[in-house]
Amino acid sequence: HVQLVESGGGSVQAGGSLGLSCAVSGYTVSRYCMGWFRQVPGKERERVASIRKNGLTYHSDSVKDRFRISRDSAKNTVDLWMGSLKPEDTAMNYCAASVGRQCREDTEFGYWGQGTQVTVS
Repeated sequence: HVQLVESGGGSVQAGGSLGLSCAVSGYTVSRYCMGWFRQVPGKERERVASIRKNGLTYHSDSVKDRFRISRDSAKNTVDLWMGSLKPEDTAMNYCAASVGRQCREDTEFGYWGQGTQVTVS
């Protein structure tokens, strides 16, 4: 049974920082691909960052140079460091794991956490 549990969300002022963590069980974070997504009510879900089995990372243009995804194989967690936060970063953030080794498409992420809210004012 795969379970992903996010933590670390909260409220922060613009320009501040937050770190999100995703604790994973039933799935090894280095197995395939892990990702962080976010969604604002009324808008499509957006992939913020992902990390592949080989360690290659992706960050969306909207967060590049401000956010950083990483994984800790010993703890089996995937983290997202968010810096220089802006009000437009306000969203529910979700951790996800891919079903197979590919994660080029968002639909390839089949395991999801419940989400953690980030609010930037």
